[in-house]
Amino acid sequence: MLQLTAELVDIPSVSHDEDKAAAFVARALGDADHLATTRIGNNVVSRTSLGRSRRLLIAGHLDTVPPNGNDHAVIDGERCSGLGSADMKGGVAVMIELAKRAVEPMVDLSFVWYACEEVEQRYSGLIEIETVDRGLLAADAAVLAEPTSAVVEAGCQGVLRIAVCLGGERAHTARSWMGVNAIHRLGMLLDLVDGFDERMPALDGCEYRESLQAVRVDGGVANNVVPDEVRLVLNHRFAPDRTKDQAFAAICELLSPVIDPKLGDQVELEDFSLAAAPNLDHPLLAALVAASASAPRAKLSWTDVSFFSARGVPAANFGPGDPQLAHTAGEWVGRHDLELVLASLEKVVSSQA
Repeated sequence: MLQLTAELVDIPSVSHDEDKAAAFVARALGDADHLATTRIGNNVVSRTSLGRSRRLLIAGHLDTVPPNGNDHAVIDGERCSGLGSADMKGGVAVMIELAKRAVEPMVDLSFVWYACEEVEQRYSGLIEIETVDRGLLAADAAVLAEPTSAVVEAGCQGVLRIAVCLGGERAHTARSWMGVNAIHRLGMLLDLVDGFDERMPALDGCEYRESLQAVRVDGGVANNVVPDEVRLVLNHRFAPDRTKDQAFAAICELLSPVIDPKLGDQVELEDFSLAAAPNLDHPLLAALVAASASAPRAKLSWTDVSFFSARGVPAANFGPGDPQLAHTAGEWVGRHDLELVLASLEKVVSSQA
């Protein structure tokens, strides 16, 4: 699988350009008679139809972020480095190997290799597949082969992008007392953001950790004008024990001491990604935790487990590679992780879970 990972790394597949990677996966499964393989755009779906009582879906994205001097794979001993090696061509390699090996699994299997995970969700290959044939994504549970260092990472946190616009009143800076400086009003607002209480709820034994960060600020009229407007963008990561609306309401309440409607202040939810509950009590996900032989932990970032959770399919993250190496120039994945993830998944699909 280390060599297979290297072959995948050497296929350029930056988001929106996954055609060659999808073709490679389809060819790799060409002689797997136990699978029905369908290609939709730059997405590949392979499924067994054995009439089992449960179906497990295993998904992985084919795209990468743009290269950073790491276009080509390098195998050095027990490691394969290169663009996407950890995020997540190592996971893609495991999926290919498992799909070929699992000829008589005890659960029906769906393997989904999809495009455009690293860009805006509206481009996601999962949405493209769902639009063409929703049934291809039907399952009792799902595993995202995202890099997790071969540890089950449960659910995921949600994300809110919130725009806060503070108003003021213009004046000449020589007579600043005649105006209200909107930028100066950011001081108290940023103090509230900086003092945000980072909730750390534990769900299914996994501790999540919320955060609130100011990520962009825009304002100013001219060098001699007191500004009458400033716009601040906040990024909020919220735990899966809250809905999107509850998380947004909590941030609005936090900021309320500064918000003055008389000055035209506004707090708007610009974009969001839903959180996903851990659901580790589902038999297939519980079997995965047992097979991994490691204590599960919370997924603090966002992944497409949210996509499946929103559709009533419990999902978890489990794949080779260190998630902290994702999108870095020195990204790599090791043989140990590849073999451990494959062995754990084989154990799950060969059991009576």
